[in-house]
Amino acid sequence: MLQLLLIVPLLGALYLIDVYTLPIDLVIISEPFNLQLPLFFPATLFLGQVFFSFVVPIKPKRLSKAEQEQFSLSQKEKEILVGLLLGDLHAEKRNANTRFKFIQSTIHEEYLLDLYELFKDFCSGNPKIQNPQPDKRTGKVYSTVRFNTYSLPCFNEFYNLFYLDGIKIVPQNIAELLTPIGLAYLICEDGNWNKVCRYVVLCTESFTLAEVTLLANTLNDKWDLKCYINKTNNGGARIIIPAYSVPILQGLLKDIMPPMMLHKIGRPR
Repeated sequence: MLQLLLIVPLLGALYLIDVYTLPIDLVIISEPFNLQLPLFFPATLFLGQVFFSFVVPIKPKRLSKAEQEQFSLSQKEKEILVGLLLGDLHAEKRNANTRFKFIQSTIHEEYLLDLYELFKDFCSGNPKIQNPQPDKRTGKVYSTVRFNTYSLPCFNEFYNLFYLDGIKIVPQNIAELLTPIGLAYLICEDGNWNKVCRYVVLCTESFTLAEVTLLANTLNDKWDLKCYINKTNNGGARIIIPAYSVPILQGLLKDIMPPMMLHKIGRPR
């Protein structure tokens, strides 16, 4: 049975009631009062002193095995996941199935919400902001916005491709997996635009030199981007997409990259 939520204002408070039918959809408020609604609350609308209450489905926190097996990924979703997993997306194997953990700094909240729109059907809840304790070195609070997916069998192939003994890797068949849309989301995750030299940097330090070389060769073989590798002071390796290849990159990605991230390839929104 589908569980539903009714939003009811009463005596200056907001009450959330589980119901199975829709008794009303319009409540007149006789006295104005302030309501503090949580972030990403999807079902409220004020107009003067009229409060419209909506009934919205509540997703279950856990799924049965039969429900888990009903989920599948489109080809576009698979291609996006390849790029995200080359970046900051974390996959976690829980018992038999895999879930994804999406985390971004609140600076990139718009991008995180864009990702949520793409994958919300696979999620049990909305994105949430997390405010950790101040950093011991800087004293600053680095807030993040995040959401998790369900643990699902349709995600297992990605865990098996991108993780070896719990450590993220670049798959040996990355040339077969990586498409332009995957590259777009890799740059969204780990790309930086160097304003002075006008080139793109891929922050791939978490991978081994052999893996970074494999990824750079893939970019060169597939799209002739003439990438090269720059070793960092801490022993890591980054991929540089040089300035003379940026027009090729922009032509490839400008129509498929999330608009709020176009600055990472040197284009205005």
